[in-house]
Amino acid sequence: MKVKIRTPSRIHISLIDLNGALGRVDGGVGLALEEPFIEIIAEEADESEGVIVEGSKNERYRDVAKKVSSIFNSGGLKLRVLHEYEPHIGLGSGTQISLAVAKAYAEIYRIDKSVEELAYIVGRGGTSGIGVAAFRVGGFVVDGGHSRNEKKDFLPSSASKATPPPLISRLEFPDWKIFLAVPSKKGFYGHKEVNLFQENCPIPLEEVRELAHLILMKLLPSVVEEDVQTFGDALWRIQHLGFKKVEVDQYGEKIWNVMGEAREVFPAVGMSSTGPTVYCISDSGRKKDLESIFKEAEMNFVVFETVARNRGADIERI
Repeated sequence: MKVKIRTPSRIHISLIDLNGALGRVDGGVGLALEEPFIEIIAEEADESEGVIVEGSKNERYRDVAKKVSSIFNSGGLKLRVLHEYEPHIGLGSGTQISLAVAKAYAEIYRIDKSVEELAYIVGRGGTSGIGVAAFRVGGFVVDGGHSRNEKKDFLPSSASKATPPPLISRLEFPDWKIFLAVPSKKGFYGHKEVNLFQENCPIPLEEVRELAHLILMKLLPSVVEEDVQTFGDALWRIQHLGFKKVEVDQYGEKIWNVMGEAREVFPAVGMSSTGPTVYCISDSGRKKDLESIFKEAEMNFVVFETVARNRGADIERI
């Protein structure tokens, strides 16, 4: 038997609470995307063959396959990567690769584990649950963070061993155009990302409160009411609050300038995760408008158009 899996990618709009005064930390809000995506075909391999990966030089496929193979001890795995996208650009490839490989292994060897259980096994969802929710159900999602009894430190998912957080809201996202400006350079990850959390947390409580208020009373209702202008107003304010502002500030005044110029053309503008991918959402915008902004700023970004994905990963036995 072979298993074919196609994942979404995701925009990570913001973490919510990096203060923890109410006894919980993290929380996240984000959106699953149709493109870019990860697509793999997996099949059983002899135990003597171990893990075989074709079609990619990214070691994450092999590392995850080896990990699940050692934990479940059910046999080897052969992976063929049909489509992938760059890591460390703010679109969540690490979680999507990890879950695709783990889910493929579970399907092939008939291991009864939920997506959340697999995510914990492969070390994803320890801070934000947006990538895990995007893989499982897609759409516009909000997670409820972690109890401080479980997670005491402010850490990114890559350095956290917490379980994936609960999904507390999932909405169908409107059929708005989504433009991604994807950089040639990588964002912050590894030790730099850990340092970013440790040097800037806890976030002041008043900023966390304003952010939570914006998400609950402006961002979420605007998705339900399909009001892109109100959605954009909330999103722009979010860029200037709490840890999201810290994430954008890493890249200096230039990224703020291009985002400000994009805001004059597109109703909704933001930076995904720790960046540096910038996204613009519109009911009528044009790709070339965003391309012109980055070209004039002499910033090497490739722009492409996508839409929201209101379903999770496609999993097919072939």
